[in-house]
Amino acid sequence: MRIREPKTTALIFASGRMVCTGAKTEDSSKLAARKYARIIQKLGFQAKFKDFKIQNIVASCDVKFPIRLEGLACYHHAFACYEPEIFPGLIYRIRAKKETKGAKVVLLIFVSGKIVITGSKKREDTYKAFENIYPVLTQFQKKFTR
Repeated sequence: MRIREPKTTALIFASGRMVCTGAKTEDSSKLAARKYARIIQKLGFQAKFKDFKIQNIVASCDVKFPIRLEGLACYHHAFACYEPEIFPGLIYRIRAKKETKGAKVVLLIFVSGKIVITGSKKREDTYKAFENIYPVLTQFQKKFTR
């Protein structure tokens, strides 16, 4: 099911569970989920809005400089996976510390400097992942020679 405002899509299961995707903010995600529940109620089902939680946040950004992915993959081989024949981006997994119960965040890093950050449940974890990776990316910035 889709609604126009906020522009989202919901996957609705026979079990009664629902997954809402496409919202730009946490608040708009909750609003959309409430709207879907209301639509389902109006259709005659005994729907209730409960147990709402954010499962995954996806963010994207551009560092505005090209990145040497081969070098990054070589020096950070414990965290990075880069196979350009299979996927054009480097997959960088930030491991969660067990004692802090941090998020397992995954970054897709592209040569162009574009980055997709996914896997966090809190906005702060997304920002923290970017703050941690940015100095590393500057080390592997492509320098142009003429």
